[in-house]
Amino acid sequence: MLKLSVSTRQFDLILLGPTGYTGRLCAEHIVKNLPTGLKWALAGRSLQKIENVAKELKNLNPDRAEPEILAVQLNREELHSLAQKGRVLLNCVGPYHLYSTPVVEACASNGTHYLDVTGETPWIKSIIEKYHETAKSNGAIIIPSVGVESAPADMLAWALVKRIREEFSCDTKEITCAIDEMKSSGASGGTLATVMTMFDTLSLLDILKAADPFALAASSPPKSIPSEPLAEKVLGVRSVRDMGTLTTAPTAIADITIVHRSSTLMPEFYGRRFHFRQFLRVRNALIGVALHFAFVTGLLLLLLPPVRWLLKKYIYAPGSGPRMEDSINDRLVYRAVATADQDTPDPKRALGKLKYDGTMYVFTGLLLAEAAMTILENEEKVKKVSRCGLVTPATLGQEFIDRLEKVGCQIETEVFKY
Repeated sequence: MLKLSVSTRQFDLILLGPTGYTGRLCAEHIVKNLPTGLKWALAGRSLQKIENVAKELKNLNPDRAEPEILAVQLNREELHSLAQKGRVLLNCVGPYHLYSTPVVEACASNGTHYLDVTGETPWIKSIIEKYHETAKSNGAIIIPSVGVESAPADMLAWALVKRIREEFSCDTKEITCAIDEMKSSGASGGTLATVMTMFDTLSLLDILKAADPFALAASSPPKSIPSEPLAEKVLGVRSVRDMGTLTTAPTAIADITIVHRSSTLMPEFYGRRFHFRQFLRVRNALIGVALHFAFVTGLLLLLLPPVRWLLKKYIYAPGSGPRMEDSINDRLVYRAVATADQDTPDPKRALGKLKYDGTMYVFTGLLLAEAAMTILENEEKVKKVSRCGLVTPATLGQEFIDRLEKVGCQIETEVFKY
């Protein structure tokens, strides 16, 4: 197969699935914030729907060159043709485990860089097994989970590891991260549909495998990870120094597996003994226990087909979601503490904070678009750091953080003075 050099391709960026809720928000961010000379295209199955989106986008910024509109069905032949046209493909077609495996295959085979916003850990595991080596050999940077799952946690962890290395010239042993604040106007229809279909198609064994903190790791986990006390496992609550009272976070599985993939892809940076934990901060232990049991009960109920059938009748349809006017007070704050890997009774520690004011879906669209620009502007560096293949947001490094800070996402780190 003749493969076009990435640098000579027709488009810098192709957005697949711009008619969905997240896809439309990503397109809006591109129009408002990315360079006006960007050569880009909108691609999807319905030309008419994409044309309607393109008209709305033109009203947002009449000075921008209009995107080309490409009709594509999700079959191998058309997806390979699409992948050959672009340097970077942004994929907003979910549920990913149902529709997007052939999209990854096309990008991996044609050396096309690929980004998506999935939080579907079992699917990511399957595409790593199928396409990591193919993508690596073709020089393709494939990064799933560049949305709220799991870029914020991954980039905050990376920033803290960098701070520990710069300040103390050593590895990082542990990061404990917590969602400090999350005000959200609700989930989109696409997110809810993904959860439902995952439980429709996966066995309990698949779900348990995905819950392994090192399910996506590129090497064996460290042998030195301390086990949690039984009470913490059962009740879901713990008190952590400088973090407060923490409980089970619904996003933890997705975020922890991505951060551990980052740490095992770049062991020379994180350290061989590194491990990451994530929780939700709560006001007191009672609330923590209640939330933990509510989360566990919810998961068990989703295993029952009648429950899923009932929920499907009452959730947003895919492609829709919370109104922007309802999201005016939405906010996301992560806080994390990193511990240096030092053989002393009281090793040095650093505090990190990530903050974004706005809806999670605007944030996800922003993360996706800015990650694409990071690759376009620093392609050779990202290739060298990531070594290509199925990698993670953290491989985009400081350039990605710098871009995020210009569009409203603040990431700060500091060393504890005591």
